Amino acid sequence: MKTVLICHDGALLEQLVMPRWLGSFSEVTGIVVLRETRQREHQRVRRELTRVGMLRFIDVSLFRLYYKLKLEAADTAWEATRINELRAQYPAIEAPILVTHSPNSPQAEEFIRERAPDLMIARCKVILNKRIFSIPTKGTFVMHPGICPEYRNAHGCFWALVRADFERVGMSLLRVDAGVDTGNIFGFFSYNFDSLRESHVRIQSRVVWDNLKPIAELLQRIYEGRATAIDVTGRESNVWGHPWLTRYFQWKRRARRDGR
Repeated sequence: MKTVLICHDGALLEQLVMPRWLGSFSEVTGIVVLRETRQREHQRVRRELTRVGMLRFIDVSLFRLYYKLKLEAADTAWEATRINELRAQYPAIEAPILVTHSPNSPQAEEFIRERAPDLMIARCKVILNKRIFSIPTKGTFVMHPGICPEYRNAHGCFWALVRADFERVGMSLLRVDAGVDTGNIFGFFSYNFDSLRESHVRIQSRVVWDNLKPIAELLQRIYEGRATAIDVTGRESNVWGHPWLTRYFQWKRRARRDGR
């Protein structure tokens, strides 16, 4: 099985660990590293502002500030420890690397076509064009931090926690299609999370990194044509966005009260 990885520059677990993990069960033929422009960041901000309105956008911005001041240091320390643990578990590999501003750029398309992957793993915030996600013969897959279709788009774990929907705090392995997290789903993954003491960032990270072995086994079955998509017919489908500070406090107050 030949694989290609797309990830963001500065996303250390993806850059330092995921290629090693992929190399443990596949031939990694290329890595696309995204170094986004300021224009792209501003577009994302404008899109969120348009989607939720000014008052709610202030709520989103306040949560980002709160996270940076109160939570980020602990999560960064946890991430560094986890990186060291996983790098000791998976040996280093060598693979061609392309640094580009977008996975949909002509350079990215040419690079991926030359790498001729069977599967591609997209660990990025950018919606892929069909001409990109259709290149791998077996499909492009995302590890979406949320159980789909109930928690599509961004930060599904956060919103499941806010709603005390604990059975749907997890990750969906799904094949990319033209929609937003609407492709065929092949697996759900979670772990025994601590909603009182862990941040949503750590939880949505651990639903991936604590499940690397079963995810690898599932990807192998997909490659071999032995995996079947999960039937989600009739299930509720919702699109979510970035966390709100007001909802974060609501979640943590309930967690302190209920012990979960």
